Amino acid sequence: MTYNGAAIIIHLLEKKGINVVAGIPGSANLPLYEALGRSSIRHVLARHEQGAGFIAQGWARSRGEAAVCFATSGPGATNLLTAIADAKLDSVPLVAITGQVPTAQIGTDAFQEIDTYGLTIPITKHNFLVRSARELLDVVPMAFFLAESGRPGPVVIDVPKDVQLQEIEVGRWPAFSKPDRRRTPDEAVVAEVAALLNKAERPLLLVGAGVVESTAAAQIGRLVDKAQVPLACTLRGLGILAPSHPLNLGMIGMHGTPYANRLMEEADLVLALGVRFDDRATGQVTSFCRSATLVHVDIDKAEINKVKPSQYSVQADIHRFLSAFLPLVAATERKAWCGRVAALKAGVVYPVGGDDGVGHVNAPFGRVDDGFVRVDDGFFEPISLIRRIAAMVPANTLVSTDVGQHQMWVAQAYPFQAVRQFLTSGGLGTMGFGLPVAIGAALAHPDRLVLCFSGDGSLLMNIQELATLAETKARVVVLLFNNGHLGLVRQQQSLFYGKQYTASAFEVRPDFCGLATAFGIKAVDLSVSMDPVADLTAVFGFDGPVLVNIPIEADALVLPMVPPGGSNQMMIDKG
Repeated sequence: MTYNGAAIIIHLLEKKGINVVAGIPGSANLPLYEALGRSSIRHVLARHEQGAGFIAQGWARSRGEAAVCFATSGPGATNLLTAIADAKLDSVPLVAITGQVPTAQIGTDAFQEIDTYGLTIPITKHNFLVRSARELLDVVPMAFFLAESGRPGPVVIDVPKDVQLQEIEVGRWPAFSKPDRRRTPDEAVVAEVAALLNKAERPLLLVGAGVVESTAAAQIGRLVDKAQVPLACTLRGLGILAPSHPLNLGMIGMHGTPYANRLMEEADLVLALGVRFDDRATGQVTSFCRSATLVHVDIDKAEINKVKPSQYSVQADIHRFLSAFLPLVAATERKAWCGRVAALKAGVVYPVGGDDGVGHVNAPFGRVDDGFVRVDDGFFEPISLIRRIAAMVPANTLVSTDVGQHQMWVAQAYPFQAVRQFLTSGGLGTMGFGLPVAIGAALAHPDRLVLCFSGDGSLLMNIQELATLAETKARVVVLLFNNGHLGLVRQQQSLFYGKQYTASAFEVRPDFCGLATAFGIKAVDLSVSMDPVADLTAVFGFDGPVLVNIPIEADALVLPMVPPGGSNQMMIDKG
């Protein structure tokens, strides 16, 4: 049977099981959209290609499988670059299919021509410039295999318009191979690492997104309980261990827990699983866990000894490593070490702010009012607000954030119960991430509520996707922390730049509730609410999208905080 290149792509996406794609049509990818119109695949029309990329990310991050986005050539492709780069740094499986000018026009500066292949080399796991329709039969399955195998990541397929229109006979369709994550550890090294743990007096686990990608969270829990070894995590490792577990130290690093940062320096053995020693996690890397023997396990060889040299390194799938490792680990009580953990946790108020749930305010200011901590002029105290919201929604609620103070407050205060519940931009730190990712997550999980914590600075960077949200009718609640500033920029200016608040305040403050209403989205303004509890209860029970405006004081700080470039032992706990 005869198919053109565009029809081949769509048929292969159907064969892969893709049922939703996000994108925007343009001249160079119109043949692809013509074929899509005859398909059962649902198309989500974003309002900016970056939004399309992040909608796909929301699907991929929340489900752990590759998702697809479309863009046209030129500005369509360049608009997509930030979402692709974000996926690369956070190991998100993404297949981006871009239109390109006809093959004969490549290199002529044709209308909307850009070197998509060249631009995406440093920000993809792999990329393809397709030269014939027949190549697509190999390229599309290979793109998914690469995106999902080993350390996941984004793959770009750039398809010239004439290739999309080229017709060929297809007698047999290719099969899709299962992702290859079978990197098995060396048994002798596993035994050696187990022996190290068995004799260690003060061991500590450091876990990150690699544990999530290898579906090893349950094994981590068994290891913690069997060996009585405390666990710290990176930002994207939140949810691997229940927050109520007595040996869960929480997040390390710049805005992490003081006890996690302190115990990392007291440990005599650190098992680092699926982490890349990001500077926001380690602080000054030469000072990080300097008294410990360091074991680093990661599926990506490029990450081993890249930032933090380790005495023992294992390139392996973490699930397979733990399967071999757990039987060799001795059941141990470690009473002294666990006692030290309990004592440190009991002596620290973390995060700085909020209340204890019975009316005692931990913030240096504020009062409990209507179940929330309020400060002067009706501003909501962020930590208590996040905790109260978490208590009001189902335990399986998905949470996305943008990037800024609100992101760190959520990481500190929201009790994440499972992996893939917290969707946040860790590596690239992309403002504008939260809303489109929330849309993608809601499409992937129509039975679950999705919260999008955002700031007024971040939301404005992709606010056009409110139109997409309205069209999809996805059950997303946008919780807008509105302080009229670039909050995290202002915080650093306050703490480290002599309170010189250059270019961090917004002179124009939009009516976000009015904007949401204009897009066709229900809006609630807590600044004028007479009963915030009742209003939020109604919001979380509403079957559709809602935006909630929440006034936050501009001087509110995310604390504790490690100064940029400083050691994790240099935490600041007051402004």
